[in-house]
Amino acid sequence: MKLDNVLAGYVQGSRGRDGLALALLLRNQAHARLTVATVQPPAASTPGPARAEESAWRAYLREQSEATLAQARELAGDDAEYLTHTHRGSGRGLVELARKRAADVVVIGSAPGGGKGRISVGSTADQLLHSSSVPVLLAPRGYADAPPAALDRLTVAYRRGPGCDAAVKDAARTAAALDVPLRLVTLVISTGRRARIEEEMLVRLRDQAAADLRAAARGQRRRAPVEVEVLEGRNVAQALGTTSWLPGEMIICASSDTGPLRRVFLGDTSIKIVRASTSPVMILTRQP
Repeated sequence: MKLDNVLAGYVQGSRGRDGLALALLLRNQAHARLTVATVQPPAASTPGPARAEESAWRAYLREQSEATLAQARELAGDDAEYLTHTHRGSGRGLVELARKRAADVVVIGSAPGGGKGRISVGSTADQLLHSSSVPVLLAPRGYADAPPAALDRLTVAYRRGPGCDAAVKDAARTAAALDVPLRLVTLVISTGRRARIEEEMLVRLRDQAAADLRAAARGQRRRAPVEVEVLEGRNVAQALGTTSWLPGEMIICASSDTGPLRRVFLGDTSIKIVRASTSPVMILTRQP
């Protein structure tokens, strides 16, 4: 995946700061260009006496976007481009803008209401995660409070299949470019019951997962150091909690193989990873 052109969606408040902190980290480590954008709703063209109200609404929108970008500039400085884009949906507006600006990744913060250190998927993220033509990177809530100095490692959530195999190759190239190690993890979800037949099935699942990870890692070690781990738990959150996560960790998920080509499309397991993760999560587009 390319990381030459980073697009950060910005809104006033902690959500905007979290996404921008992650975008700055990525820009600095990848030596990328950064565009910071705010999406505002269109001012409807209303005929007759309502034109005076429309004029006031337009002025209000302009003031809001200027204040939002001024706040972003205070955080990111002058080494970025700042712009306002008009669209009815903030996520769809970022999708449209990413296409127009030839962005390589769109970065946003968590929606309000989620727990600190976790990612909550709101309407903006939902629109991006089901239609973006470039990867989407999500920052956990509170990420800007103590951002890491650099990215430490890329971790790919791996499940054998064409989409994940392509994601591993992409991630290996990116890890080498960023000079960080690569880790592949597979999640094995168990019921916790200990019936003999279930134990035997779980052993086979563990063995198959370990074999799949070794096969996926083979050939990638020449690009970057590769670790492999099988994570087991009764649910995704518990499985993720069985390993250590570095301060500068980033998780990479492939899009669902049932989604449209060259678009981001979040599958059931990936959405659970997004909601359970305490690290930023990037969802790649589906590759042919």
